[in-house]
Amino acid sequence: MTLDTNPQNPTTPIPAPTRSNRALLLAPLVFLTLWSGGYPVGKVALHYADPMTLLATRYAAAFVLLLPVSLYLAAPLPRRRDWLQIAFIGVLIQGGYFGFSYQAMNFGVSAGAVALIVSMQPVLVGLLAPALVGERVGARRWLGLVLGLLGAGLVIYARSRLEVTSLAGVAFAVAGLACMTLATLLEKRFAMAVHPITANLIQYAAGIAAILPFALLGEPMHIAWTPTFVAAFGYLVIGNSIIAITLLLAMVRAGEAARVSALMFMVPPGAALIAFFLLGEAMPPLAWAGMAVAVAGVLLATMPTK
Repeated sequence: MTLDTNPQNPTTPIPAPTRSNRALLLAPLVFLTLWSGGYPVGKVALHYADPMTLLATRYAAAFVLLLPVSLYLAAPLPRRRDWLQIAFIGVLIQGGYFGFSYQAMNFGVSAGAVALIVSMQPVLVGLLAPALVGERVGARRWLGLVLGLLGAGLVIYARSRLEVTSLAGVAFAVAGLACMTLATLLEKRFAMAVHPITANLIQYAAGIAAILPFALLGEPMHIAWTPTFVAAFGYLVIGNSIIAITLLLAMVRAGEAARVSALMFMVPPGAALIAFFLLGEAMPPLAWAGMAVAVAGVLLATMPTK
């Protein structure tokens, strides 16, 4: 292992970053790319499938793909008391967050607008983290959160002049925001030492249990397996449901909830860019300025403290 010299004590070597540390540094970039793409790709998939049917099928596919991996790795099972907590977080993320977000897009809310509404999560986490997880949010981080909120607000204002959004769709997006905020705080509060593959399996099983009844009772369960849908479905299963969710849970456990949640302010610019090229969703100049402010806020809020 390569050693560097400690500048405060030249005689004391310090270890170079390990492979796992370097991977953790890349995790936010990979997560943001995959998570941002999930909104416009999800909207594409909704042209070919009913929302709850799409989610139930997506979770079932992710479960089937992860199960042999878990068996091969001999991933340990969680403690008995952790099962319910993991399943509840799974219901919040897979059932609440994704279910409400897909319903919002199904009601006509653009992919970029849904991403923007959910990007309010960092402010809610910052407000609730001190009381629920005992995490102190400093002045610089609060400034970053406020800038992120201001930037997201500018984008919402700019886009509202271009599209008419249904009130029901906005309500669904806000409900998804509440579910994701609570899931982030609970994941940090419980701090369960559970293998990520095992946690994902439990959460997808909980997601299927939460979503499938709505698909069976409220939808014709239609899916058109066109090449476009297959490509979008593959992205949602592998990119979102397996890779991105695993990275999100790993980052929450490894870092502070407020810092990790602040990354969500970067999702709207990424989602808007992809939606611009993939769906042709227009973005006025004021929206791009708002995104620049949001990016500045994220840089402040996620900068490591000394």
